[in-house]
Amino acid sequence: MAIVRMQKLHLLAARSRKEEILTELMLLGCAEIREQSELLSDPRMAAILTREKSSLAALRQEKALFGDAVKLLDKYAPDPPPFLSAKPIISESEFMDEDRLDESREIAKKIVELDESIRNHYLEESNCGTLIEVLQPWKKFNIPLEYSGSAHVGMKLGTIPTVSDFEGMKAELGDKVPEAEITEVSSDEHTRFLCLFYYRPCEEKVMELLHTYGFAVPPFGNVEGTAAENLAKLKEKLRKIRLARALDETHLISFAEDRHRLQEAFDLASTREARAEAMENLACTENIVCLDAWVTEPEHEKLVEILEKYDCAYMFDDPAEEEYPEVPVKLKNNFFTNGLNMVTNMYSLPQYGTVDPNPLMAPFFILFYGIMMADMGYGLLMVLAAIIAMKKMRPKEGMLHFCNLLLWGGISTFIMGALTGGFFADAPYQVVHLINPESTWQGLPYLFTPLNHTIYVLAGSIVLGFIHLNAGLVISFVQKVKNKAVLDGVFYEVAIWLIFVGAGIMVVGSGLVLGTAALKNAGLVILIIGAVALFYGGTRGKKGLGKVTSIFGTLYNELTGWFGDLLSYSRIMALMLAGSVIGQVFNTIAAMFGNAILFIIIFIIGHVLNFALNLLGCYVHDLRLQCLEYFGKFYTDGGRPFKPLKIKSKYVEVSK
Repeated sequence: MAIVRMQKLHLLAARSRKEEILTELMLLGCAEIREQSELLSDPRMAAILTREKSSLAALRQEKALFGDAVKLLDKYAPDPPPFLSAKPIISESEFMDEDRLDESREIAKKIVELDESIRNHYLEESNCGTLIEVLQPWKKFNIPLEYSGSAHVGMKLGTIPTVSDFEGMKAELGDKVPEAEITEVSSDEHTRFLCLFYYRPCEEKVMELLHTYGFAVPPFGNVEGTAAENLAKLKEKLRKIRLARALDETHLISFAEDRHRLQEAFDLASTREARAEAMENLACTENIVCLDAWVTEPEHEKLVEILEKYDCAYMFDDPAEEEYPEVPVKLKNNFFTNGLNMVTNMYSLPQYGTVDPNPLMAPFFILFYGIMMADMGYGLLMVLAAIIAMKKMRPKEGMLHFCNLLLWGGISTFIMGALTGGFFADAPYQVVHLINPESTWQGLPYLFTPLNHTIYVLAGSIVLGFIHLNAGLVISFVQKVKNKAVLDGVFYEVAIWLIFVGAGIMVVGSGLVLGTAALKNAGLVILIIGAVALFYGGTRGKKGLGKVTSIFGTLYNELTGWFGDLLSYSRIMALMLAGSVIGQVFNTIAAMFGNAILFIIIFIIGHVLNFALNLLGCYVHDLRLQCLEYFGKFYTDGGRPFKPLKIKSKYVEVSK
């Protein structure tokens, strides 16, 4: 597998055909329309070219309308899709039929209007409820609420907190303003509701005294008549508001049968929005449009076939090497390597013109993941989950990558579990001894286990790390050879290999069986040659004191770098050991009660937690080994993802 080759497409076409051409490119899905800012910034071209206009703002509003309508139906008439269900399939020709939007648009507008009416009813209902609460304590007060007294005697209604001293207030009012009288209408646990009569010339003095006790006028608004009369009117009004709201809700819910139509309309609106965004990247004269795009080389013939249908001039050319950082990246993968897109996308895409890491990483990632999980039961769960999800959901892109990675990780986990004898840790052993405590069966057969062979597992992890890192060096050396930088490879990768080979020969030469002084000396010579080459490579291009410091820098970086990198692979053993031990602990706790029901309950809870922890933990640590240790040897990141103009669908799957 490799990075898909890109070409630049330059196109001049009749302005009247721009929508047709963009639609054709969208259906093919292999062209990323480029911004024409460079062309438009040229003073000579700016005199004759302008940026193409589109109805992008209106299309975004239309998309929002359909989106709001779908959300409102989900709110008032929820109909969640079945678990692990796939999107409904619609043909490309039916999906792109824009005439169907007219009716959908009217339905969406009606739904939004009904929701606005329902919200207004809720607001009116809230206002009525608030006023009823205000009037309720005054329902036995038979004087109209708007009445404020005669020409000489005033009347006010008001409230004070129950914690205020009402009797003291009443006595003080009688002493200081005998021309006033206050009585209690009703009360509750928080408030007293009062009626005040006073001689109008004393109003200021009366109110000043009452305010010290927290006297406040209730918010009746513009109501007329007694409280009882207004309560009756408000309750009738509230009944009518609720009835109108219920009718609106029923009417809105009746549009639930149009949910799929509105979802299709939303997806089509999203697609039209994408086309309008691409259109605004075009430059145009009165009659001509200029289009620049990155296109995938494998679709070259199909593109030519499409463009030949129109009166246009076009040209393809390959990107120059200095343009590689700007070229978008699309990875070409197969069923085995497709899942690794998750890893690559989380880290960073490779730069165009470099190597696709997915096929180079896939064997190691899947192997390491299986070693870390190493349980047949967990592996079966992963494989079954992936197969069911792919069959039921027909996933695309990101979800498909996850399912593929889950499948291969599950297969690897099952194989390593078979080698270590793990099936939900030691569940078979515990079950047999729970049924028959006298059984002498020792559990499933195994080649090795993390508990009994911890040192061997640790050594194997370090060896795997050594192979992994050297694979990265091989890739790096091949790239340097392709880029005609052979000396760079000789003075780094080859030098390191000479050091490793020389050290290995020295170890063999010091052994009891094959050990000879000549072999040991040969190993020492090879090691010295490798070290000299490495140090020389580190000093290339340096001058003066820089050559001396670069020697020590190379020595320090390589020694600490390789030691730290190799040590990082001990996490393979640590994760394998931790998952196995935690699983056995839960099995032991479940079996110690001697009860089958308790065993099943504790077993399920414990292994769900252990499985979830390992599923995430193994992924994160495996990701670290690939991205930091492995990629550090050869990977050139910074690639920009390829974003072609294509159909955008959230709710439906569009078929050719």
